[in-house]
This record gives sequence, C-alpha cells and structure tokens, in this order.
Amino acid sequence: MELLGDPASLYESTQDGRDILAKRKKQMPTIGSWYKSLQKKAQENTNPDYQFHYSYLLKVMKQYIREYDGQMAYFDGQSTFELLDGAPFINLDISALEERFARPLAQQILLSWIWEKYVKKNSEDRTKASKKRVLVDEAWMLLPYPEAVDFLNTMARRARKRNVSLAIISQRFQDFYEKQEAQAVLTSSDTKLFLAQDKSEIQYLKEVFKLSEGEAGFLVTCGKGEGLLKVGQDTAILQIRPTQKEFEFVETNLNNIVNAGRKEAIQ
Repeated sequence: MELLGDPASLYESTQDGRDILAKRKKQMPTIGSWYKSLQKKAQENTNPDYQFHYSYLLKVMKQYIREYDGQMAYFDGQSTFELLDGAPFINLDISALEERFARPLAQQILLSWIWEKYVKKNSEDRTKASKKRVLVDEAWMLLPYPEAVDFLNTMARRARKRNVSLAIISQRFQDFYEKQEAQAVLTSSDTKLFLAQDKSEIQYLKEVFKLSEGEAGFLVTCGKGEGLLKVGQDTAILQIRPTQKEFEFVETNLNNIVNAGRKEAIQ
C-alpha cells in the first residue's frame, strides 16, 4: 500500500547482478500516460453529464501528446540529460516558444525545477553546498502569472538560506512598482544597479529606492554603459566597458550580429 506523500512510493524494489535486493526510482508519469488514463476513464464513463467534459479534455490535451504529433508534444516525455552534472553555467532560454500557451507552461516547469533541483538541493548536503546564483532576465514577463510571482518572492526571501542569490534584470520597473505581490522582490534586494532611465519611470525609482535628486538627475542624463550602484546605504557611479570578446556574448543589435557573421564567412 502506498501512502500519499510517502517518499517510498517513488521507488520500486529490484535486484542487481548479485541478486541483492535494491531500490530504484520509478519512471515518472508523462502527459501521454495521463492522456491514456483519461481515455480509459472516458470509455468506462456511464454518466452522460460527464461525456462533454471528457470529450473536451481529450481534445485539448491531444495537442500535447507525442503519439499524435501534437504541436506542443515536446512537453510529453522525460528529461533526456542531467542538467546538474558538473555544469558551471545553465542557460534556460524559452524565448523561441509560442507566447500564449507554450511559454507560460514551460515557465512553470522550469521555475519548479530551479527551486526543487537547483536551490533546495544546494543545501541538502552541507558538505557539498556551494555559492550559486539565479539570474532572471526580462523579469517583468513573469509578473502576469501568480505562480511566477510567488517564485520570485520565495527566491528573494528564502534562497539566501540555501546559499543561493537572486538577480533580477528588467527594463520595466513600473510593472514591479504596480504589482503589489512583487514588492518583496524589491525590498529584499540589498544590491541594485541602475542604468539610464526614462523620465517617465524615475519618480517610481526615487520613491521605492529613496534616491536623491542628484542621483535621479544622473540616471536620466547618463550615457550608455554608465550607471549607479547601490549596496546597502552606499552609492557609487560606475562605467561599464566590456572587452571586444565580451561583446560577442552581449551584443543584441541584429545589424551588428549579421555584419559580424559576414566578416567571419569572408575570413
């Protein structure tokens, strides 16, 4: 008998080559296996009130099923590699996914993985725990989703206890200002880096981060690469000058990227 919430239910007994009884993790269910279970339940259903609901669920879920070549079938299956196997840096990029359905779903899966497998696992073995960092680029895109906002708040409040820090990168501060549920992300950040700001948002920054008139004035007039660094109560003006090699990784101007590719092809 398996009890709900019992960790032992995740394992099955097996024998190794020496006939020694051992345990191994069970194969986790997929969307495809859940779909087949739903099909079976629909066939066994005798309540006419449920027929429409079964039919609707099967129709909606079909686009996620690999067996039917659904347009989002890439969600149907197990992971094929171990992300934490000695990787010094992991980049999770979902920008190419369809925006309305695929990207929010992938977002929830990845945020759960980051917390459960990357953050929590870091503190379970204190002899191997290391300093880690989670960087969320274009963080304003998470704000429409309550689960994503909960993740950011949880990371801001609890990740440091597991030797993990959170870095939020966003060009739209006003979205954070207007989202009451995301205030913990702002108030929990000890280090802030402000780059050039639009005049329409500078008042929000002054109010939340207690900027002086001089600091606010600098941010609306500073040039590319210049910024304001605040660590606790200390403030410093800085200028960022990437090397040519670093520009290869941070360049976002499509014209420059295309021209660089042409030069490489000629050489």
